[in-house]
Amino acid sequence: MNRKGIALGIALITLIIAGWTFFNEKKGNKNEKEEIIANTNKNTSIMKTENLTKEMFLEKVFNYEKNQDWKYEGDIPCIIDFYADWCGPCKMIAPILEELAAEYEGKIKIYKVDTEAEQELAGAFGIRSIPSILFVPMEGQPQMAQGALPKNTFKKAIDEVLLANQEANTK
Repeated sequence: MNRKGIALGIALITLIIAGWTFFNEKKGNKNEKEEIIANTNKNTSIMKTENLTKEMFLEKVFNYEKNQDWKYEGDIPCIIDFYADWCGPCKMIAPILEELAAEYEGKIKIYKVDTEAEQELAGAFGIRSIPSILFVPMEGQPQMAQGALPKNTFKKAIDEVLLANQEANTK
């Protein structure tokens, strides 16, 4: 009886420890999951740029398969960032573009085109180096800039080219 009691006591202690460990792991996993969800929601609410596929580009920016001459399909001016995930300068301007998208929300759109995933689209615009930035006003031809531009250069182009023409047309 003494051996049975000791064995039963050990088994009971083992179950208690196992249950306690399982409970704490579950609790930790729940907290980790809640933190991941909170961060994901926080990040998605910050994200203001939009990634474009070729199909989306044809619909929202310019349908080069139908039109020979430039015809912007959007309702407000836009900036298109041709980038690649491995590109250092592209990574440098990504947060700048996010800030500008939030700052100019409702006035301009900022799109991103992954040149690795959308090689045909990049080829249609002759993208040979990245980042390449396409500034698209409501009227007139788009203008291409290459390299990692500083924020003040982006702001100047937005204010003096993209929005200046738009504000003149609304007055």
